[in-house]
Amino acid sequence: MAKKIKAPAAVPAVNRKTKEVDHTAKRKRRRKSLSAKDVVEEIAPAVELASEEEKEEEIVHQSDEDSDGEDEEEADVGEEKDTKRAKTENRTAVKYVPPHLRQAQNPVSEETARLERRIRGLLNRLSEANVESITSDVSTIFQANGRHVVTEIISDEVVGACIAGPRGNDQYAAVFAAYVAGMAATVGIDFGAKFVSKLAKALEDQYKKEDGLAVRNLTMLLSHLYVFRLLPSELLYELLGVLCKRFQELDVSTMLTVLQSCGLGLRGDDPAAMKDFIVSVQQRTAEVKSQLGKDTDNPSGGLSKRVQFMLETICDIKNNKKQSKELIPHARLKKWLQKLSVEDVQLRAVTWTKLIDTDQKGQWWLPQAGEREHASDPRGGMLGAMDAGAVEAEKMLRLAASQRMNTDARRAVFCMVMSGEDYIDAFEKILRLKLPGTQDREVLRVIVECCLQEKVFNKYYALLAAKLCQHDKNHKFTTQYCAWDHFKQLDTMELRRSANLARFLAHMIASGALSLSVLKAVDFADPRVLTPKVVIHFRILLESLVTEYSDNEVWSSFSRIAASDKFQELRDGIVLFFHQYIKEDGSTGLLAKRLKLAKKALKNVAGVLLN
Repeated sequence: MAKKIKAPAAVPAVNRKTKEVDHTAKRKRRRKSLSAKDVVEEIAPAVELASEEEKEEEIVHQSDEDSDGEDEEEADVGEEKDTKRAKTENRTAVKYVPPHLRQAQNPVSEETARLERRIRGLLNRLSEANVESITSDVSTIFQANGRHVVTEIISDEVVGACIAGPRGNDQYAAVFAAYVAGMAATVGIDFGAKFVSKLAKALEDQYKKEDGLAVRNLTMLLSHLYVFRLLPSELLYELLGVLCKRFQELDVSTMLTVLQSCGLGLRGDDPAAMKDFIVSVQQRTAEVKSQLGKDTDNPSGGLSKRVQFMLETICDIKNNKKQSKELIPHARLKKWLQKLSVEDVQLRAVTWTKLIDTDQKGQWWLPQAGEREHASDPRGGMLGAMDAGAVEAEKMLRLAASQRMNTDARRAVFCMVMSGEDYIDAFEKILRLKLPGTQDREVLRVIVECCLQEKVFNKYYALLAAKLCQHDKNHKFTTQYCAWDHFKQLDTMELRRSANLARFLAHMIASGALSLSVLKAVDFADPRVLTPKVVIHFRILLESLVTEYSDNEVWSSFSRIAASDKFQELRDGIVLFFHQYIKEDGSTGLLAKRLKLAKKALKNVAGVLLN
């Protein structure tokens, strides 16, 4: 037991004294009665003695190591300074890397790789049957992750498939184009703009590499993006103009692809631009013939078969003879995209120059973006005219904004209405808009609003509205509902707007575009309804109807509601309003004569024509 509690090994045994031995012997005898605390107290003197002896040994050797220690200390200080200097130099040498360049320096993260695999798997299964569900799935991924990352992945996958894939057909391009248009309508116009920009840049790159297959696939995709209304016809015409100027073999092949995919659609959207393009192609063809120096008697003129085939295709499109493959309906895809209102995100302000620009800044796809950048460029001729047109268009858009035209459809209709030379010209321009789905309801609402904004009544709007109602009965229903909406606001409406609305409706009724039954929403027998402002409005309407139009028009207008029993209350209300609020200007006056004619027409149950 005594061996277990001896002092540490560091205590030298040769220096023990007799007193210590006696103390140890006593400790042995009392071992059993000592507690742990007492044991520690007994050992402490020996431990302190050992510590003093260790210190003495260190002092003995310290004098020998002082000189070496000073040298080593100086060396350590030097090394420490060098280390600090190196760290400082490393910190100052590191440069700031912008966020958009960090991804290029760092490997693809695991999360990005997972997104790529997931999106690639969905796109590999893409078909016309499941394009809606896949678009919905990818849009969910889009909302849950960074917009920039997902946009880049989708653009790379689709464009890469067109470049590396086999020769694509119409169905292949249509499905991908519908998917891209659907994504743009679902997640925002910025997606469509960035995708088309990547597509245009890839097309230019593959053209420089003279990869005909890749250029063809990309061109087909671009053409179908126009077919599905994500791109305007102006962009395709600009591309055709660029190709026509170069007029190399690959350019001719690309023009042929565009014309076969959407040539008739381009002709329908802008016949004047198609005519200009055809003239340009004919001029370039003549120049090529003269350069080749071939005999003019030779019908081929030394032109390649591809050029000849393109000329034949252009001739067919010009004469609207041949039904090209662009008329494959894709009805299901178009109906789906109409529900998504894809034309609301159409890239109307995008040009080919903007798409391939490597220094795109801000929201470059918007109408205002980029226009001021080129305002000071010294250009003339056609480009100057284009600039003037752009300035006018910008003014028109600002005017549309001031008139609360807050959607793309409303702005487009407003520009067509205000830029028409007459109501026939405006009518034709509106028809060329081809507004999808329910957006055509905006046409008459915009026209009525423009009419009400005028300081005095302008018959131009009434003539245009009547023409549209005669062309499509849906416009008639829209006008009727629009009138009922305004009837509810007559008490708070300005007198100028109320008078313009009254005369507008009077013309619509007299021309037959609307029936007098549009007034069935008003209870002429209820004095609570006929407030002073309401009375003024309908007095202007009925007086204009019976005094400003011919006898036949007045007779026809009131006879239309005479035969039906469901309009009996309306007929009685109109007669009551005549008696209470419209004063006859004498027995021989025009107003008195027409009022009698109107009352007689209201009783024309047999539908007799006026002699």
